[in-house]
Amino acid sequence: MGWKSKGLEPNSKSFVTKKWTLLLCIGCFCAGMLFCDRIWPEAEDKVISREPGFKDERPKLISEGCDPIRKDVHHEPKNILGEVSKTHNAIQTLDKTISNLEMELAAARAMQESIINGSPISDDLKIPETVVKRKYLMVVGINTAFSSRKRRDSVRATWILQGEERKKLEEEKGIVMRFVIGHSATSGGILDRAIEAEDRKHGDFLRLEHVEGYLELSAKTKTYFATAAALWDADFYVKVDDDVHVNIATLGATLASHRSKPRVYIGCMKSGPVLAQKGVRYHEPEYWKFGEEGNKYFRHATGQLYAISRDLASYISINQHVLHKYANEDVSLGAWFIGLDVDHIDDRRLCCGTTDCEWKAQAGNICVASFDWTCSGICRSVERMKDVHRRCGEGKSALGTATF
Repeated sequence: MGWKSKGLEPNSKSFVTKKWTLLLCIGCFCAGMLFCDRIWPEAEDKVISREPGFKDERPKLISEGCDPIRKDVHHEPKNILGEVSKTHNAIQTLDKTISNLEMELAAARAMQESIINGSPISDDLKIPETVVKRKYLMVVGINTAFSSRKRRDSVRATWILQGEERKKLEEEKGIVMRFVIGHSATSGGILDRAIEAEDRKHGDFLRLEHVEGYLELSAKTKTYFATAAALWDADFYVKVDDDVHVNIATLGATLASHRSKPRVYIGCMKSGPVLAQKGVRYHEPEYWKFGEEGNKYFRHATGQLYAISRDLASYISINQHVLHKYANEDVSLGAWFIGLDVDHIDDRRLCCGTTDCEWKAQAGNICVASFDWTCSGICRSVERMKDVHRRCGEGKSALGTATF
C-alpha cells in the first residue's frame, strides 16, 4: 500500500524547512559554545595575572550573552609618574653618596701618599682607626728643618709638652702638637736617619711625603694640611714656625670662639709689597700677575702663625693637585682662599712683639704668639726662647684649667 493510497503523503517543502531549521539551531549553539570557550579563558587569565594587591583595579567583566565586556580602571599614567619621581629621588641620593665617597677618597689618597708611600713615621701616628676618627680641637704643626735641632729643643723646653703630658693633652683637651718635616733629596740618608733617631726619642714628629727646601715651602704647607686632615679630625689646623713662642691654652680658647663658622682663616692679616727685583728676599717671580710694579698683595695671614678650619683643610686636600704655588707660602695660602666664601679673621694677638708681650700679659691680655718682626721670628730664638717664655708665658696651670 503506498503513501498516496493512505492519504499520508507529506508536504515535502514543510519537511525540509523544519529539518534545516533544527540543524541550523544546533550549529549555532555549537558555534556559540566554541566562541565562549575561547573568550572566557582569556579574560580569566588576564584577571588572575594581576597581582593580589591590586584587587580593586581588577577589570570588571559584564556578561551579556557570550560577549563579555571589559571595563578596565586605568591607573597606568599615575603609576608611571610615581616611578619617575622615585627614580629622580634615587638619582639625587646617588649623587650625594658619590660626593661623599669622593671626599673620603681624597682624604684616603692624601693619607696614602703622605704616610704609606712617604718616609717612616713615628709609632704614635700609627694609631687605630677609631682613635683617628675621634674629634680634636686643633692640630698644631710646627714647621721645622733638618738644621733646626736646637730650635726644636728650645720649644720642647718651653711651650710644647713632652711624653705622657703631651699624650694626656691629646686625650683630655683634644690638642695635637707635632714638628712637621719631610725628607731629604736623598731619601734614607744621614739627615733622614737623624730625624728618625730624634723621633724615636721624643715621638713628636709628623713626617710628610715632601722634599725639604726653602723654595718648596708652599708645597710643604699644602702637603701638611692635606696630611693632617687625613690623620686627625679636628676643628682647626694650625701652622707655626719653630722660632715663635705660643701660648697653647690661649690659642685653643681663641680658636674655640670661632667654632660656629664653617670656613675660617685666622691670623695677622697683612698686604705687603710684591717684590719684582731678582735677588732680594721674598722675590716674587710671578709679580706681573699682581698688576703694575709697586702693587701690593691681597690680604693674607703672616707666615709665622695662622689657623684654618676643617672645611678649608679638606678643600686643600681635595684640590691640592691644582692649587697654584707662589714663591711665598703665606701668599699661596691666601691665594687659595681669595675666591672662596671665607671669614678672614685679623687677630693681632697672634703676632705680639717680644718687647710688648710682657706688659700685655701683666694687663691680662695674654698674647697667643710672640716674635720679632725684624727677624720674622724670635731673634736668636735658641738663646732667647726661655726668656720670652718666662716673660710672656700664660703659666703652667693654664692648660690644666682650660676648657674649650
